[in-house]
Amino acid sequence: MSSILPDFDEKLVTAPVRFAGHSFMVLSTGALYWPERRTLILGDLHFGKAERVARRGGALLPPFGDLDTLARLDATLFFTKPACVVSLGDAFDDDEAGRSLARSVKARLAAIAKVSDWIWITGNHDPGQHDLPGDIMPELRFGNLTFRHKAGRGPDISGHFHPKTRIAGRAARALLVGETHMVLPAFGTFTGGLEMDHPELARLTGGGIAYAMGRKILRVPIPALPADTEPADEVPAAAAPDTTAHLPDPDPAPDAERTEGQP
Repeated sequence: MSSILPDFDEKLVTAPVRFAGHSFMVLSTGALYWPERRTLILGDLHFGKAERVARRGGALLPPFGDLDTLARLDATLFFTKPACVVSLGDAFDDDEAGRSLARSVKARLAAIAKVSDWIWITGNHDPGQHDLPGDIMPELRFGNLTFRHKAGRGPDISGHFHPKTRIAGRAARALLVGETHMVLPAFGTFTGGLEMDHPELARLTGGGIAYAMGRKILRVPIPALPADTEPADEVPAAAAPDTTAHLPDPDPAPDAERTEGQP
């Protein structure tokens, strides 16, 4: 691990989850892994947030947020060894933040992105281009699933809302699973978020299950949508080419132990 990174000393734990007919693995670092496709899925990374907030005159944030995000990302990549990584948008806090990253952070991120095939889905914070390795696209469709920044027509896997819940009085990242929507928490540090029962999220995943992430992963029921509340509109997906070829072929033995050097 690069010397610019702090140590990640938490034990990484996992929990299985089924969605839209597929088996995934929730990771306590805040990520989702799809073993069959050897694909790691990351919610909002928000690199450069402290710089963007300071630039706009907001409250100063601790300067090590990007380093902490990188340390957890390193640990997650080491554990899963993915062939492909899908970033669900808002990888950078804005386009200028992406250009203004510390050179050591950008160099490390570029090195990470060269190891696996990266797909950078654009978000509302980072609609522009960047020069990191990988493909940039507005959304990724694969079979019956769509990967996008903000939930639309399901079944889809998205980010944007930074869902969280409270466990023993403390805030915890939460991955939310509803009937047709899965919403990932923000992977980035110091990103805040919405409570899992917030109306915006209840319309998407009310009555489903939240996976609260910490030293353990806890399954927490999400309150059902009140009877007098309209569910989320199913927004038609924008026309996009089939990008099936971007994801790896199925792993012939996804549960087998991997040896060093194998994806």
